[in-house]
This record gives sequence, structure tokens and C-alpha cells, in this order.
Amino acid sequence: MPGRTPPPPCPEDVDAAVPPLAGFTVGVTAARRADELAALLHRRGATVLRGPALQIVPLPDDAQLLAATRQLVTDPPEIVVATTGIGFRGWIEAAEGWGLGDDLLECLAKSRLLARGPKAKGAIRAAGLRDAWSPQSESSVEVLSRLLEEGVDGRRIAVQLHGTPLPDFAESLGAAGAEVVAVPVYRWEPPADPAPLDRLLDACCAGALDAVTFTSAPAAIGLLDRARTRHLTGELLHALRRDVLAVCVGPVTAAPLDELDIPAVRPERMRLGAMVQTLAAELPQRARRFSAAGHRLELRGQAALVDDELRPVPPAGMALLRALARRPGWVVPRAELLRALPGAGGDEHAVETAVARLRAALGVPRIVATVVKRGYRLAIDPVADPGHPGEPGGGKYAEPVVTL
Repeated sequence: MPGRTPPPPCPEDVDAAVPPLAGFTVGVTAARRADELAALLHRRGATVLRGPALQIVPLPDDAQLLAATRQLVTDPPEIVVATTGIGFRGWIEAAEGWGLGDDLLECLAKSRLLARGPKAKGAIRAAGLRDAWSPQSESSVEVLSRLLEEGVDGRRIAVQLHGTPLPDFAESLGAAGAEVVAVPVYRWEPPADPAPLDRLLDACCAGALDAVTFTSAPAAIGLLDRARTRHLTGELLHALRRDVLAVCVGPVTAAPLDELDIPAVRPERMRLGAMVQTLAAELPQRARRFSAAGHRLELRGQAALVDDELRPVPPAGMALLRALARRPGWVVPRAELLRALPGAGGDEHAVETAVARLRAALGVPRIVATVVKRGYRLAIDPVADPGHPGEPGGGKYAEPVVTL
């Protein structure tokens, strides 16, 4: 599939026998830092499917930013809130390109500069300016609370945006009497080419993704908007609420998903590396594990682990394996397995072919047992007390079985 890249070998990250994300496919919706994120995922064994959900308007071409900069240079603000490091640096660079760099720095030097987090603080200092305060939480909410506690009536405040408007932030300041100037340092738009995003969306809805990552709230909104445009909102919400793990870099990014009751995991620290570590810890915990035919079997997204050895399985084989795993140890009729096969039609011989290929892929044919004239089942190992029907090892296994 175009846009899907398998992980390259990376021995330094294989601390265990199998990397934590080996066998899983992860969607990346980011535009900025997408290469860095994909590299982090590859190093942990993941297959990556990229589908940028947005694009950034180039700063030198942004008429809104130019107008806001001229307005602030002419009438300097008392307070400036810097929300992102890359945004603040980009603002300074764009002003220099317009011949307003010195004027903007002089304006900012006279203002009280508040930094939302350490990256914004670093950008302020790199520009030769001094920050007055930064919250430990790295949250815009704490910045807003601080300003409202101090009192903002009659004050002129510039707020550097980070991709999307901050309506609650600006409205709260305005309601408290402040004059707010929004500085759209970089703005998001839908991607110029929606094809990669459509491929990611289709894979998500079809269950071909195991997780999808979001590094900004606009990316989450962009995916939801694209689903709405393509009339796939129901399918996307079902996938994200059930089978596909949503992973966000922080609570601000997760907010659009939270509003739709989509469970999303996020790290304690809002960092790209921390997000990938959280994903690498969480996703393997969702894998199903069995003891079958005397072997350890673990089902991952597009592969299986057999005795801790990664065994890639073709899509048809994974479809059968999932169908069998939904009823572990129980006989699954051929007709039901046929319905689980993608594009199999009505010929039950397709099931026999797919089972043969699945057994070959697993390397242990006995894991998938044939029940004569009935169908197939996972050969789940008996439990200590075999006398209870309905449990692995109970009466339901008293059937004629052929394991090959």
C-alpha cells in the first residue's frame, strides 16, 4: 500500500528478542516532525502508515501574520504570551524577511513575555529577550489563570497562537477587560493532496491500523473533518473507540477526541519521545495471548509471536487467526471463517488454502486444528481441571481432531 513503510533493521533498539512494536501498524497524522516520529516508531519495530491531516501555511506568505506584526509594532502590547518555540522563532524570522525584525524585537523587549513551556522559553531567550514567567504544567490554562488573577482590565495582550485559534483563552481575557491581539504564527489547512490521509482513514476504518498518533489538536480535527467529508464518521468513531488505539502527545491534543468519547492515551510529559514510549508500552498489552499446542501464541496487528519469535502472517491468515481467537478452543465452522476472509467469495476451498498458508506462516501447523466435517479451532492447551465444559480443556474438546 502506498505510504506504508516497513521498519528497517535497527539493532541498537532491539533490547528484547522482539521490538515492542514489531507486528503492529501505526498511523502518523503529523505534518511537522513526521520524519522524526516515523523514525522513533521504526526503531521500535512498527510499520508506519503516513497520512498528514494538515499542512502549515508558510509564514512569509501569511498575510494575517504580517498584519498582526505591523499592528503590534505600531502599538506595542503590555504582555505577550508565547505558546510554542517553533512558532515564536518563526515569527521573528518572518518579521526579518519583511524588514520588521528589529522593530519587532524592540517591541517585544518592552513587553512582559510569558512562555507556555520550556521550548517557548528557549526561543524567547535565543532571540535575546527575557521571559518573565512560565508555568510548570506547560498549560495555556495555567497561563490564563495567572493573568486573570493578576487582572487584565485595560491591558493590551498579544497571544501567539499555535495552529488553531484559542477562543476560550482570548474570550476569557476579553471578558475580563483586556484588548487581545491574536498572532497567528502558523496556521493549519487541509493537506493539498488528501490521498495519503484517505489511505490512512480507510485503513483505520478497516481495522488495518493498530494505533494512530496525533501530535496536535488540528491533526485530530483534520482526520475527523476528512471522515465527515467522506461520510465515514460512524466507521471512524467505531474504530477509534474499539479496535484502533488513539495516542496523543498531550491533553490539549486529545481534547477533540475527548469531546467525542474517544479513549486516547497520552504521556505524563508532552514530548514526542514520551508519546512513543507510552505507545510502545500500551500497544503490546492489547495483544491477545494463548497457550496452544504446547506453544506460546501472541496475536499482534499484522503478525503473530510463536514462542517469542515474530512470524509475519498474510492478511487472509490474520483474518482467520482473529476469527479463531474470538472463540479460542471452540470449533469455528468453515462458512463462518469464509465470511471472515477478505474477498473470498463463496468457495469454502478458499478457507482450506488460507488455513494451509496460515499454518506455514506460524511455523507450527498444530496450533490450528482441523475438526473433521466441522471446521477449525485454535488448539488451546488444556487447563489443570479438564472437567468443566465451556472452559479450555473441558468437554467441548471431546471431538475427532486432525491437527494437520
